[in-house]
Amino acid sequence: MLSIVFLGCWVVYGRQHPARRAPTVAELAIGFVTNFFDTLGIGSFPTSTSIFRLRRMVPDEEIPGTLNIGHAPGAIAEALIFVTAVAVDPGLLVSMIIGTSLGAWLGAGVVVRLPRVGLQTVLGLGTLIAALLFVAVNLHLLPGGGEAFELHGWRFVLAVVASAVLGALMSAGVGLFGPLMILLALLGMHPLAAFPIMMAAGAFQQMISGIKYLRRGRYAYGTTLGLGIGGIVGVLLAAYLVKSLPLTLLRWLVAAVALYVAVDFLSAALRSSRAPR
Repeated sequence: MLSIVFLGCWVVYGRQHPARRAPTVAELAIGFVTNFFDTLGIGSFPTSTSIFRLRRMVPDEEIPGTLNIGHAPGAIAEALIFVTAVAVDPGLLVSMIIGTSLGAWLGAGVVVRLPRVGLQTVLGLGTLIAALLFVAVNLHLLPGGGEAFELHGWRFVLAVVASAVLGALMSAGVGLFGPLMILLALLGMHPLAAFPIMMAAGAFQQMISGIKYLRRGRYAYGTTLGLGIGGIVGVLLAAYLVKSLPLTLLRWLVAAVALYVAVDFLSAALRSSRAPR
């Protein structure tokens, strides 16, 4: 229902946008590539932002709206594909979606006041340790579980509470996918089980934010179309790849995502520490 409301708002408010135009080939390609990797668990927002700034495609003040609106169709496709294809526990799925949404709403004011450098450093080091643990498990140097599609007891509670914390951290620019994928894998879930949870939570977040930006008109019209159209194609291709990977390769994918996220956090902390105050 929310997806229908979002798409309806896009049509209605899009007709009022003063700079309507068709997407370029480059914008379609950006949507395809970024959403392809988004489906693999590497968030599309940081990648798209880097491309926009490098190519000076979108004014800085329009980037948030462009990202939330343009990547929402891909996020909707991701959610529909993985929620229907992966039989994760419905109670855990709904609880973590609610937890992420409440965390983003209630915790935003707290998180944005935390020291950014310290936050990025701690998250980076923690994610790096998690990545090394995954590598050790994959090399059979440590024992590892990771085949469950549901959680019970303290693991269930920890997952929901952690989803609320991660939802709050999104307001500080921390991506949801990588940390959530790592968390659920460490709790013993099958790597595939993380995908419907993180895709559905991300889709809800982007659609709600996207409607706000559509009403304000603060987005690049042609670029959002390129991200949306190209993104759906990228999602369909990547989703087929993820669902066809055996468990061992999926675990290596989680380890690779963890390393990527760790490097991203630590490099961001280094840039923040060097920035003029």
